[in-house]
Amino acid sequence: MTDLPDTDFTQRFLFDENDTRGEFVGLERSYAEVLAKHAYPEPVAQLLGELMAAAALLVGTMKFDGLLILQARSEGPIPLLMIECSSEREIRGLARYEADQIAADASLADLMPNGVLALTVDPTEGQRYQGIVDLDGETLSDCFTNYFVMSQQVNTCFWLNADGKRARGLLLQQLPADRIKDDDDRAESWRNLTALAGTLTAEELLGLDNETILHRLYHEEAVRLFDAQSLRFHCSCSRERSANALVSLGLEDAQNLVVEHGGHIEIDCQFCNQRYLFDTADVAQLFAGAGVDSPSDTRH
Repeated sequence: MTDLPDTDFTQRFLFDENDTRGEFVGLERSYAEVLAKHAYPEPVAQLLGELMAAAALLVGTMKFDGLLILQARSEGPIPLLMIECSSEREIRGLARYEADQIAADASLADLMPNGVLALTVDPTEGQRYQGIVDLDGETLSDCFTNYFVMSQQVNTCFWLNADGKRARGLLLQQLPADRIKDDDDRAESWRNLTALAGTLTAEELLGLDNETILHRLYHEEAVRLFDAQSLRFHCSCSRERSANALVSLGLEDAQNLVVEHGGHIEIDCQFCNQRYLFDTADVAQLFAGAGVDSPSDTRH
């Protein structure tokens, strides 16, 4: 059996004569895995793909061990979009939505009014960090660009697109002064590079390979494209984690739950729909300190 081509990746590039770096992301298999877990309406699937692309780009820009969490919350038809991407480049996501309130041509403002975007970095070691910005752009691309301008004070631009089959993104970020020292020249260089990127259509970003896009946009620039780094869908749920949630309830409450639910507690993962079942024997074994591997035939 031959290996399938890698459809999920980020790929960095660098301008040799400008203080700017860039990154592409392409997601197909992991995007399909996320969409396969729920019957998302098209506008929801599109926003979820764009948020996945943003998360992958952000992990590519950060040097940390741990988890990046993006949450977009609102008071509208889509109250929640959530993506988790680890430094190991494993990604998962979900959305909550009211299907009967979603029009096919709805804008971000229609779907997520009074929305906020929270970016959380949860490192394996060290302090947890969170930044929050209003979802006040016309698109998610605008919102992420605004976030960096407001909270990071680093010139950064995002272009995000998804169509239910493929999610793609492009990021440009200005680096500290090195090649160009003069402030006005730096500003002009940044304006030119971002203006050219702004001519890229959704069809081009979704349909063309990275080399072709770079040539179309920057054939007059010296650009180095680095090796791609792969990503994959992975859900971190497990029977052990579900068991820990039961332990946190306490023995009496866990036993009562088993009775209330007819002899079995079902814990469903919201990300991947995996179901974990626990019966009376499982709960007793769990609180006896015997672990989560139960002889019960209900175990999944």
